[in-house]
Amino acid sequence: MVFRSLLSVVEVTQTDHDLEVAIDLCSEINAQLSVTVLAVASPPPIGDYALGSADIWLKERQQQLAALDKRVDEVEGLVRDADISATVIDEYPEPARVGHIVGRHARYTDATIIGPDILANERLKHRIIDGALFESGKPILLVPHGTRPTLRPKQVLLAWDSGVECTRAAREALDIMACAEEVHVTMIDPDSSSVASGPEPGADIAAYLAHHGVKIVVDRIPSSNYAIANVIKQHAIDISAELVVMGGYGHTRFRERIFGGVTRSMIDDPSLPILMAH
Repeated sequence: MVFRSLLSVVEVTQTDHDLEVAIDLCSEINAQLSVTVLAVASPPPIGDYALGSADIWLKERQQQLAALDKRVDEVEGLVRDADISATVIDEYPEPARVGHIVGRHARYTDATIIGPDILANERLKHRIIDGALFESGKPILLVPHGTRPTLRPKQVLLAWDSGVECTRAAREALDIMACAEEVHVTMIDPDSSSVASGPEPGADIAAYLAHHGVKIVVDRIPSSNYAIANVIKQHAIDISAELVVMGGYGHTRFRERIFGGVTRSMIDDPSLPILMAH
């Protein structure tokens, strides 16, 4: 699909880095920017001493709301100076509601940008990613520190395992891949059974993408007992990929968080921008 609007989530205490990434991407593709400025509300006091600490809690909330108002003004100034089309919304949810709030705003944009500041925020990272990925029906773009993201990459790695999540990711990135010079459909230890990839793994997705004008190279790579996420990252480096496209959470989130998985590994330690869909 063609990206015409992007969402950036800005936590009230973080730097301008994530917002600057979002502004640059919107300028690159002439897209609308939606910014959600987020302050997480302190939970109300409970227990035997709740009444005695209520005044402290109210004062803390007032300070948080004042900081939120100030940050909104700063963000509005930044997007105004950037001379792009943008809207800025503030939210003040309880911690348990963060994912729902992000997911609701993400539904009305084409992708959510998860910038380096959010990726470094262990308190909020997974709430924001889960909300954007599971509660919006839209993809996310992970942008790790030290990378230069682009939505007009020349070299793309499509991590492919014939699953539904990968199919969704390929569809979301179709216009991006059609404009690339080369797209590497990368399969790690491909399964050639009839219920998986068929006798020639990668041939079906290559034919589908070719119908859309995508220039395809199919790479079938053995893992050689290395973690699949590490093989993908290394191959992306080898082919000078500027973007990895992949499905997110082929297994349940609970299973991946307990036992690990490719999605969790890529989220926790991305080495280059990743467009991920579920």
